[in-house]
Amino acid sequence: MEHPRRDPDIARAARLIASASRAHMLKALSGGRPLAASVLAEEAGVTPATASVHLRRLTEAGLVVGEQRGRHHYYRLASAEVSTALEALAVIAPAAPAPVASLRVSSRENALRRSRTCYDHLAGSLGVGLMETFVSQGLLTGTPKAEEDGRGPDLPAAYGRALEYHLTGKGGEVFGRFGVDVARLSTRRRPVVRYCVDWSERRHHLAGGLGAALTGRFFTLDWLRYGVSPRVVHLTETGRRGLADTFSFEAPA
Repeated sequence: MEHPRRDPDIARAARLIASASRAHMLKALSGGRPLAASVLAEEAGVTPATASVHLRRLTEAGLVVGEQRGRHHYYRLASAEVSTALEALAVIAPAAPAPVASLRVSSRENALRRSRTCYDHLAGSLGVGLMETFVSQGLLTGTPKAEEDGRGPDLPAAYGRALEYHLTGKGGEVFGRFGVDVARLSTRRRPVVRYCVDWSERRHHLAGGLGAALTGRFFTLDWLRYGVSPRVVHLTETGRRGLADTFSFEAPA
């Protein structure tokens, strides 16, 4: 007999994320790449021993998963839903009050806003710009969902599901020629097209199976490369030309 799911313990999840150190670790992991415990300790600004305590708590709560690789322990987010929750919180979170302490910190913040991964898909101004290009070129279409309460479509900075994006026939052809197996995406449980509200741009970027497949393809073609900092990605010159030729998207310099 299947038992009904109990109410989610939101307070417990909030307490886990409320720790600044754990929040820094989760944000670093939201780029989708497994990171060593030592890297996460540095991101959180704590000692390795303290980081171990925090990571154990996150693992026990089911927010992260750890694995041993030789002498090092690596961690990743347990699911895309964790990243989605963090991105949603970032939309409503107040800006950090601390002033920028160095040129290095400022450069990193600018890089995150320019282009980063949100779990397994592209975010930042690059991700938002591509999403808008796909819509304007008719590769995706956005339509309001029929809601019983009469709500209108999401505002650009809203985080809901009142607006649905759909892959068009033209989009299927264009993405198929680019090397994305759209037919295979449609057979999986994961939605082909979803959106996240980008915390830095306050607009939508492409998520779902299509967003992940496109981002993976960009890396395969060397259009994107990971930066030194977690989450940060850089558009290569090959990628800049490729986006212009394939999708008529002119990435800002």
